[in-house]
Amino acid sequence: MAAGGTQSDIHRTILATWRIEQPRLIASLSRMLRDLPLAEELTQDTLVAALERWPEAGVPDRPGAWLMATAKRRAQEHLRRTPMLTRRHAMIAVSLEAEQNAMPDIDFALDDDIGDEMLRLIFTACHPLLPSPSRALLALRMICGLTTGEIARAFLLTEAAVAQRIVRAKRLLSESGLAYETPCADERAKRLPAVMEVIYLIFNEGYTAARGDHWLRPELCDEARRLGRILVSLTPEEPEVHGLVALMELNASRNGARTSPEGDPILLMEQDRRRWDLVQIRRGLNALAQAQALGGGFGFYGLQAAIAACHARAGAPEDTDWASIAEIYAQLSALTHSPVVELNRAVAVAMVAGPAAGLEIVDRLTEAPELRNYHLAPSVRGDLLERLGRMEEAHRAFVFAATLATNDRERGLLETRARRCAR
Repeated sequence: MAAGGTQSDIHRTILATWRIEQPRLIASLSRMLRDLPLAEELTQDTLVAALERWPEAGVPDRPGAWLMATAKRRAQEHLRRTPMLTRRHAMIAVSLEAEQNAMPDIDFALDDDIGDEMLRLIFTACHPLLPSPSRALLALRMICGLTTGEIARAFLLTEAAVAQRIVRAKRLLSESGLAYETPCADERAKRLPAVMEVIYLIFNEGYTAARGDHWLRPELCDEARRLGRILVSLTPEEPEVHGLVALMELNASRNGARTSPEGDPILLMEQDRRRWDLVQIRRGLNALAQAQALGGGFGFYGLQAAIAACHARAGAPEDTDWASIAEIYAQLSALTHSPVVELNRAVAVAMVAGPAAGLEIVDRLTEAPELRNYHLAPSVRGDLLERLGRMEEAHRAFVFAATLATNDRERGLLETRARRCAR
């Protein structure tokens, strides 16, 4: 065991190691047990074991190996406790024995042309047996480690609804008797939309964190971009995959300018564009061009990437082609029928035709159930009212938005804007 350190240092080490090792642990146990929900449960038990053991004994010299050994031991204990057919028990026991004696990582290389543990497991979890919305929920919760609250914010659902769907999805998988193997190429094509959605939502949580004291979680943005690039190598003829990569690269190019040195949010029109990452912008524009060359660029991800490209090409805020952005949002709205997209279109329309035109769109959205607890709806309304000089109404809108915000930094920004309107 390594030297101890403070309790908080050890806890940070555990959580950092956990984020890296969790996909590998779940992948290994799911192959052994042929039960993904059970693998996830035993992996969580392993985290608890580390939280109990490491503060007393110190961090192991090889923390990842410790977690894997503990997880496999718990899997063996589960098999010994659980009645099952003798033949099935014997087969799994042989599999466990073989895995323990194998060279590291050999098991992950077998029967797999994906080549990445995280992406392979996302494909595995996005099983067509599950209802379409539940596939992404399950993958985000079990594999990617997002909390129920973070997922609820991404889908504009309540935490209770998300929790119920995840429980039902786990039960359905457990009772199905399915083998948890890497899907073949034909099967992967059926799962591709759900896999793209998972990667997109991982990126979004990194781009604007749902909770906590940090507005950005750049490690999640980086992981999503990495997964997107691998997905492109697996499906080079899919234009929407290129569109997804373009969207992530272009949005991530602004991360260096989106927060102050103290971590406070800086809105798009106030950012120092010299701090935008030109390499990422080039990557994003190239990916968007590839999507369009393949006859795409007009799907959910391609259209959003086209909007991000308009911002990337503008050297200064006043150079932004807001008319094109408003038109692309209109196409995206017709495609998705999403009130969130309409809310964004209202912002673009306000930049073209004035804040009153944007406010008219926002006011038509007030009854949309999806926006009832969405803090950006009253935030956008407050911004438009402020620009119209209706300060008292703007103040109330920003105060309400702050009560809905679950991220501390966003709440602070909204409270500051509310105070400014009050003055």
